[in-house]
This record gives sequence, C-alpha cells and structure tokens, in this order.
Amino acid sequence: MHGKRITALRSPARLVPLSLALLLTTACGGAAGADGPAGTGTVTVTVGYQSKTINTVTAGTLLRSLGYFEEELAARGKKDGVTYKVVWQDYATGAPITAQMTAGKIDIGSMGDFPLLINAARGRQLKQPTRLVSVTGYNLRGGLNTVVTKPGSPLRSLADLRGRKVSTSVGSAADGTLVRALQQAGVDPEKDIRKLNQQPSVGASALAAGSADALSQFVAWPGLLAFEGRATALYDGAELNLPTFHGVTVREKFAEERKGILDDFLTAQRRATDHLREQPVAAAESVAEETGLPAEVVYLYNGANGIATFDPELRPELIDALKKDVPLLKAAKLVGDVDVDAFVDRAPLARAAQAPPYPKATAAKPELWLKGQSTTRTFDSPKELLKAAKGADVRAAYVPDTVTGTLWFADKAVWVAEGSEPRAFVTRAGAEAYVDAHPGSRIVDHATAVGLAS
Repeated sequence: MHGKRITALRSPARLVPLSLALLLTTACGGAAGADGPAGTGTVTVTVGYQSKTINTVTAGTLLRSLGYFEEELAARGKKDGVTYKVVWQDYATGAPITAQMTAGKIDIGSMGDFPLLINAARGRQLKQPTRLVSVTGYNLRGGLNTVVTKPGSPLRSLADLRGRKVSTSVGSAADGTLVRALQQAGVDPEKDIRKLNQQPSVGASALAAGSADALSQFVAWPGLLAFEGRATALYDGAELNLPTFHGVTVREKFAEERKGILDDFLTAQRRATDHLREQPVAAAESVAEETGLPAEVVYLYNGANGIATFDPELRPELIDALKKDVPLLKAAKLVGDVDVDAFVDRAPLARAAQAPPYPKATAAKPELWLKGQSTTRTFDSPKELLKAAKGADVRAAYVPDTVTGTLWFADKAVWVAEGSEPRAFVTRAGAEAYVDAHPGSRIVDHATAVGLAS
C-alpha cells in the first residue's frame, strides 16, 4: 500500500503544535522547499488550513480526512525513494497562516479573499513572496458572508447599526462585506459604529452575551448560529452582488523548488472537489464529524445547492473581484499596493488539472433532506418543497432567497405570501423590500407559508 511510505501527522485535537512541526522540519533538514535532492531523506510538507471555514474543505478538512494528498505523495515517494510527511495545522482565520508562511514554517495555506491579499502583501514585504494557485469555494454574489443579530433584536437593517457594537475579524472577507454594506447603506464604518475585532467564536459569544449588537462573519458561523437559534440574519452578503471566494496560497520558494509536491496537492484538491460534488451528503457528514459542526450546517454551504460552489479554477470574475478588494484594504491601512496579477499563478493548476473544467455555478433550488436518508430531493419551487416537507421526518429543508439566491434554512427564513405563492428571504429587510415593491404581498410566518403550500 502507498500509505506505508507516508505519514500524516495528526493530534487528537486535530492541531499539530508548532513546536512539533518545527522539530520535524529541523530533523528533515529545513522547510520542504529547501530540502535535499530526490532520493535522499525525508521531506516534510506543512499545510495550514481552517477546519471550521468549511468552504476551504477541499484544501483542508475534507482533503485531510480523505487522505488524497498523502496518497499522491506516497506514489511520488515510491518513485523517487523519498519519504514524505504531511503536517496539518488548523487555525480559526487566515492571519496566523500568513504569519507562519512568511516565517517559512507553512508551505501551503488556504484562506479567504481579503486574507489572501494580506498574504500577498506580507509575503512581498517580508521577502517570503507567495502565490495564489487555486480556488476552493466561491459565491458569485458574495453570499458566503452574513451579518447577524441576536434573536429578538430590535435591529432590522444596516442603518440601525449606527452607534452599535459590531463584532468581526478585521481584515477578513466578512469584514470587507461589512464595510462595503455599511457604505452602501450610508453608514460610515469608521465613525458610525464601534467595530470589535474578534475571532469568530469570541464574536459569537459576545453576541450571545449582549456585548456585541451584531456579528459579521464568514462561513459557517452565520449559518451555525441561525441553525442553533442563536442568531437571526440581518444582512445577506449576496446583496452586494460581488464575488467572494477562498483559495490556496503557496510560498513562492516552495512552488519553485517543489513543483511536483505542489502539483500533487492540486491534484489531490481536484480529487476532493470531485468527491464533494459527486457525494455532497457523504462529504457533509465527513466534514461534520471532523469539525464538530452539525452536518445540516455544513450542507447549507457545501451541499448540491449550497451557498458555496467548489471549483479550483481561478475564474476571471473572481480575480477581478480580488482587485476590487485592494482599495478597501488600503483604506484600512492593512496593505499597500498589491499586484494581483503577479500574485495569481495559473501554471501549477494547469499542470495538475488533467480534467475538463466544472460548469459555472447555477441558481440554487429548494432542497429537502429527510432523516435516515443518504440522498436529498430538489424541487422547482419553495411551494413544492414545503408541501413535501409537511408531515415528513425532516432533517433539514433549504430554500434560496427569492432575490439573491442565497440558500437558507426554510424554518429560519422570512416568508412572504404573494397570492398563493410562498417566497423565502434570508433577511427581514429583504422581505420588506420585496413587499414594498409588490402590492398585495405580505410577510407571514413559516406555518402560514406551509399552509399556502398545502
């Protein structure tokens, strides 16, 4: 078996301590990119990932659990006589991954679009340049980021955030969504709110405790809090209609000196992407087991109609969106100029991906997951979904927002009755805007929406 030639280093907490990683790389003669010639010794490859940022799973949690990268390296080791070791390091955000990459201690990392730009800037600044080599998950409208409030909050729109405390992770994609959304709403993100720079878990606790009035975060935190009844969506990031994504970044020196290993990683990522797209329920269950997240929440983002579309391709619209992010980070004094075109490196993926491209994301459909089932059913309308769900043993029911297309839990959505048609919305503000534009429609509760479908 190939697995006999490779070791994946893991701890019960799914985080390899830095001291251990450093000890291993020292024993192997330095970082992977600086290791000896083929046919000698051991090569250690260190991968930084975010287990709970679940639209990175094809380069992190899912990839790790499937063992595809280890398999690819084992095949390489059999040919060149080298033993490969993979060290997986788990973080809550992209910032510490960048810190370790610029210190030469992480070779490959995955993070969101805003952190990727910071990664590029810090790498150049510290003479440890990095390259963006693939995408994990994306949403062409920006639906991966959401602003939520505590259930029962009097806040109904972004304008209501004036004078309030809003928790986010500064420099994250969710922070970028917050800044843009507030600006569009006529709220100054620097003067009109009090921004709390917090890790997602800390922000979630702050929201529950009342020390934060709202929380702006990335996948999967908003969906998790909504699913658990601990938050209500205030703003759907897809209202910005600007793509957001997560991607894979690699140290430039590693990419040049270890091209084969990088190719193996990207080949493994493609295999993990195939697995997720072909077996979305099994993939969601696997990620749930690895992370402790509810599978229903994982599926909201990573499912067949999930908010995230998984595709490694560096699509032009995603790179264009990345360029539009630079001015916001510059204004926040988090980066200077970033040469996005120089940061993006298409060559490794072109070498590794020997398969036809995936189709572009299509509009999401309502989807029903029944308890005890390993497959789901899709429907052409929310009405059909609600009719099928009535009286059934439902594990989760998902509906896309009528305007933005963002998938949400049917029982957490805001419903509008337009004649006999129930229409779903992620936020109350979205529902109210629809009602204002469609005379005769009205906001109703979930039970009334189900009644319309019967």
